[in-house]
Amino acid sequence: MKRKLIFLSFIICQLSFSGVAAQSWVKKAAKSVFTLKTFDANGTLVGNSCGIFVGEQGEAISSYEPFRGANSAVVIDATGKEYPVEMILGANDTYDVVKFRVDIKKPQPQVIASVKADEGAAVFLLPYRESKQSIQGVVLKTETFGGTDNAYYTLKVTMPQDGAGMPLFNEEGQLLALMQQPMSENDTLCYAVSALFADSLKMTGLSFNDEVYRATGIKKALPTDLGQAQLTLFMAASTFDSLSYVQLVDDFIRQFPDVQDGYVSRAELATSDDRYADADRDMEQAIKVAAADKERRDEALGEAHFSYSRLIYQKLIYRPEPAYEPWTYDRALEEAVAAYAASPQPIYRQQQAYVLFAQKKYAEAGNIYDELFNTPLRSPDLFIEASRCKLVQADTLGYLAMLDSAVAQFSKPYLREAAPYILARAQARLDAGKYRDATNDLNDYEQLMAIQVNASFYYLRFQAEQGGRLFQQALNDIAKAIELNPSQELYYAEKASLEVRVGLYDEAIATAQECIKLVPDYSDGHLFLGLAQCLKGNKVEGVKNLQRAKELGDEQADGLIEKYGK
Repeated sequence: MKRKLIFLSFIICQLSFSGVAAQSWVKKAAKSVFTLKTFDANGTLVGNSCGIFVGEQGEAISSYEPFRGANSAVVIDATGKEYPVEMILGANDTYDVVKFRVDIKKPQPQVIASVKADEGAAVFLLPYRESKQSIQGVVLKTETFGGTDNAYYTLKVTMPQDGAGMPLFNEEGQLLALMQQPMSENDTLCYAVSALFADSLKMTGLSFNDEVYRATGIKKALPTDLGQAQLTLFMAASTFDSLSYVQLVDDFIRQFPDVQDGYVSRAELATSDDRYADADRDMEQAIKVAAADKERRDEALGEAHFSYSRLIYQKLIYRPEPAYEPWTYDRALEEAVAAYAASPQPIYRQQQAYVLFAQKKYAEAGNIYDELFNTPLRSPDLFIEASRCKLVQADTLGYLAMLDSAVAQFSKPYLREAAPYILARAQARLDAGKYRDATNDLNDYEQLMAIQVNASFYYLRFQAEQGGRLFQQALNDIAKAIELNPSQELYYAEKASLEVRVGLYDEAIATAQECIKLVPDYSDGHLFLGLAQCLKGNKVEGVKNLQRAKELGDEQADGLIEKYGK
């Protein structure tokens, strides 16, 4: 170890006398080096660094930091010519490196060393536009990260000011690394990160949501892997602004012209702009591309026809105007049938059911749902969908049976996921006059959603309890509804009505007076006040209030005035 330190000290001493070296490879390598400048949306300079070309298609690597907050970038090559940066291919802000593509026809790419430099090895910095001299240094420490091929170097070398991104070479003239920003102003050592690592950077399906990419406005490349590119396309549909998404879809089609996803996405965009003929052409192209897919033809055709059917169906349901004559429910059904014929997936049969329901062919749609109950699609939602077929056919028993099946997909004790289905069944039971069953469902719902239940919920349960002659529970719930929403006059009127019904006349009078105080011209308040007063024995005041209810348009008041006004 002592001999090793003596050896390193000797090299460092030698470098102190000879910091600049001439190498035979320098002139050629210098053609690969450039300076990078980045700008914001107003054209103001954001940052600059050095960099180097590493690929025949204009691929280059440099420091990432200048890209932060930038909207455009250019490189200036060794001859002084300027070229725009096209897109980012990959980035890592931890090691401050970025890979990107430059719009240049004949770059001068540099060969990257496949072997790390050992401690004590001589290395050479090559500043921008230096054609005769390089700056010699020595490796003090070689560490690996992210795999054995990626090296992080600690160096003894004199780095020029603003030298971040400057390329570091071995003695054979192979690219080793990119220089890093000094860790502090007082740091006497320099650092460099593996060029192999920088060159390996690439986009993935989730890259567009990564902060390192969102921090720059410069265009990002699609992943080269199809699966990752498809994931990007899916994610971007809900996260990108409209212009960026349009550009991404066009990039996908250029990069993967034999994959249907891009054409389907572009058709969806055209539909949203009412360009239905354009959408139609893209969907026909999607089907053509799917048919040419030798590896997964049937599966791809099923997907394409299904997408076509769904696009037509959604247009007809959600945007019926302006009409596009070739797109009809019959056409949507044809495409769904074609999807199932190509690849018999249950979801394609479900699409047929959607279209048939829209065509008011409820029995046919219901028959399909009966089939789907025996497939992997069986779920609470599927039973809810099927229940709609029964409801519109006025099949109350069938409707309730479907809702029972939806709830039966969950086991007791229920989890919160069951709550919306229990609530749907409660409403259906209430509508069918099954008041106590509805009350039981609403009790279960309250247990699951105790924090979220509101005045409307308590009013709904009040109605069920009142119908089921559970009067005390009903009075408790209507009181709770008033507590949660004291400005709703209907709740006071309903409470007063029930109090009259169960003979609580004093309470009914007080509740009706609160109602009138809240909304003086609300006829129900005067009606129930007058009725309660009459039943209490105060017919004079009671009839006056009933008369006021009549003046406000209450049709029930006449009969009560005739009864109690004699």
